[in-house]
Amino acid sequence: MEDSRKVDALKAVAEARSRERTGPALRLASVRVPPGGYMAAASFLTFVSVLLLRAQRDKWALVSVVVAWFAIPVLALTDRIVFDGHSLYRRGLIPFLTGPFFGTGARLRVEDIERVDTNAVRTLRRGGAVRYRYRTQIIGRGRMFVVASGGKSYRRMLLTLLPAIRNEKLDARSQELRDFVCEPRELARGTSELHLASTVVLDNLVSTAQQRINSRQRGTETQAGDLKRAQRLRTLANRLRISGRLRESAEAFRRALIVTPEDGGLICEFGRLLRSQASAMGDARLLNRARAALRLASWRAREDPGLLRSIGESLVECGDVRLAERIFNRALELEPGSFRVRLELANLALSNGKLAHVILHYRDAADHAPDKGLAVYARRESDYYARLNDDEDYLNIELRRLNWLQHANRVRRMAARVTNASILLALLSPYIDPTVAGLCWSLAATSVFAWVSAIFGTRLLAERRKPRPAD
Repeated sequence: MEDSRKVDALKAVAEARSRERTGPALRLASVRVPPGGYMAAASFLTFVSVLLLRAQRDKWALVSVVVAWFAIPVLALTDRIVFDGHSLYRRGLIPFLTGPFFGTGARLRVEDIERVDTNAVRTLRRGGAVRYRYRTQIIGRGRMFVVASGGKSYRRMLLTLLPAIRNEKLDARSQELRDFVCEPRELARGTSELHLASTVVLDNLVSTAQQRINSRQRGTETQAGDLKRAQRLRTLANRLRISGRLRESAEAFRRALIVTPEDGGLICEFGRLLRSQASAMGDARLLNRARAALRLASWRAREDPGLLRSIGESLVECGDVRLAERIFNRALELEPGSFRVRLELANLALSNGKLAHVILHYRDAADHAPDKGLAVYARRESDYYARLNDDEDYLNIELRRLNWLQHANRVRRMAARVTNASILLALLSPYIDPTVAGLCWSLAATSVFAWVSAIFGTRLLAERRKPRPAD
C-alpha cells in the first residue's frame, strides 16, 4: 500500500512535467501559508483600534477593526503555497502585490531546492498519545517556503513534493514523513486489521508469534507470512509514531522485533521511538535506552552506509555526539561519495568549534554533490566559514550580529509577555483606580512598539552580512 502511494505521487509529478510544454502548469498540491504573520498583524491592528478609541478617533478605530478582523483573515485564507510538479510558488493577493518588490512571487524549481528541514513541536500529551505539529522548511536559491501541519492539504503536499526531491536534501524527520505519513482513516484501518486496539488481543498475538518462532517444524510459507506481517507491523509502528500514538507504536515495534530481532533498521526506528517517548515524558532512563538501542543498531547495520547515517543522525538528536561522529566516519569509509554524511560531519565539527574541519567537509561535499543545488549550497557554506576563519574583522561582525539576534529574540518574547500582562491589568484596573489603567495602557503601547521593532530586527539580523571587499 505504501509503495503504491509513492508510485502514484511520482506518476503525478511526471505527468505534470510532461504537460509543461503543452499547457498551463498543473496544481498538484497547495497548502495555506502559516498564519503566524497574519495573526500578529491582526493583533497589532486590534490593539491600535483600542488606542484610537481611547483617543476618541472612532472612525479610524472602526477601520482598524474591520481590517484586522475581516480583511486580514481573507488575505490569510487566500495566501497559499502551490506545487505544480515542477516548482513551488506562492499564490494570493499578498504575493501578487509584494512580488515585484520583495520577490515573494518567485518560483523555486525542484532541482534548485538545497535542503528540506522539518521541526516537530509537542503541543499536547494525553496518556500514551502526543499531539505533534510539524513545520517543514523548503530552502533554495535564497528563497524559503514554510508549510505547517494541520490538515489533509499538508499531507498531500508532502506526499507529492518530497518524493520528487533527492534523498540527500531531506533531513531524517522529512524522510520519515515522506515514507510514513498517511491519512487518519488509513492509519485506523491498519490498526484495526492488526488488532492493536485491545491489549488482550496484543498479548495473544505476541504469544502466538513467539510459539511460531520457537517451533522447528515451520514451513517456508509460514516464515514468509511472519516476515510479511512483521513488515506491516513495522510500517504501522512508524506511522503511529509520527502521529503521536507512542504507546501503540511501541507495541507494534515490540511485535515486529519478535519476528525479526536482527534487523538493524528496525532497531534504529525503535530507538527513535524511545527517544520520542523520553522527550514527551521527560524520562532520562528512556533516553539511555534509546542510545543503547541505537548502539545495537549500529552493530547490526553491518555494511549499510545509509542505515549508519540514519543511526548517526539519531544519536546526534539523543546527545551522543562522539559515537555519532565515529559512525559517520564508518559510513564515509563504506561510501566515500556520500554527500549527506559530509554535511553531518561538518555540523558536528561546527558544534565543536573546529572551523578548519567545517571548511574541509563542506568543500568535500561540494566536490561530491549529486546535483547543482547541493553543490551551490555546500560551496556557499564553505566560502562563508573560510571567510570567518581567514578574516578576523568579519568574524567579529558576525559574532556581533548573532549576539544582537539573540537579544532581539529575548526582547520579542519579553515584550509579548509584558504586553499581555499590561492589557489584562488595564482592563481590570478601572474598577480600582483609573490612573493605574492609564499607566498600564502606556506600558502596553511601549511594549507593543518594542515587540514590533524586535520582529523587524530579527528579520534583518537573520541574514548573513556580506564581507567587505579586500583592499
